[in-house]
Amino acid sequence: MKNPFRYFKTSPEIIRLAVMMYVRFPLSLRQVEDLLHERGIDISYETVGAWWNRFGPIFAAQIRKKRSASVRGLPQWRWHLDEMFVRINGETHYLWRAVDHEGEVLEAFVTKRRDRKAALRFLRRAMKRYGRPNLIVTDCLRSYRAAMKEIGNEIRQRTGRWLNNRAENSHQPLRRRERAMAKFRSAKSLQKFASIHSSVHNHFNQERHLYNRKDFILNRAAALAQWRHLAA
Repeated sequence: MKNPFRYFKTSPEIIRLAVMMYVRFPLSLRQVEDLLHERGIDISYETVGAWWNRFGPIFAAQIRKKRSASVRGLPQWRWHLDEMFVRINGETHYLWRAVDHEGEVLEAFVTKRRDRKAALRFLRRAMKRYGRPNLIVTDCLRSYRAAMKEIGNEIRQRTGRWLNNRAENSHQPLRRRERAMAKFRSAKSLQKFASIHSSVHNHFNQERHLYNRKDFILNRAAALAQWRHLAA
């Protein structure tokens, strides 16, 4: 892999920091600019936007490649599927999301419709990357059942009240980012940011309530150390 930083005068450490701050936290480009200024780094918010557009997909692809390889080697116990409404220039779009039993976002996929074809494309895309789970929890949308019937997976579907809270709760970080960004401008930008945000969220998601303080500090330090060596 060629060095993606070779034409940039700014150090890779600063670029990684700026991208992490913008994608991981609900901050605007100008807020990232102000926070970096407090650290003695004088850049404009346009530069932060250019960095995340250029390096965000590179960082996310490396994280996704490593995590998908490890996930495929583990038993896929249960997936939670759900779709969230997103308004883009006055039109309703749907962001389909697959979350595993531990809350890790597996796939995010944007469509203009919420029919059988859209659900089928989403399922095939997720299963191609991660394999087939033992159970799939969904809401009562008929498109899911129609799509799973076509791929022969309908006996693994489960629906019920509160069963899909894992997927519902996973929407919250992206909703906070949507508000900070004053919504999205196009379906393409939504797809790009949702994919990057999912990978970065998975990388830093430590499930803090499952660890004691000492183990959490070690896991957080390991995640930060891995981030500092992306695209190195």
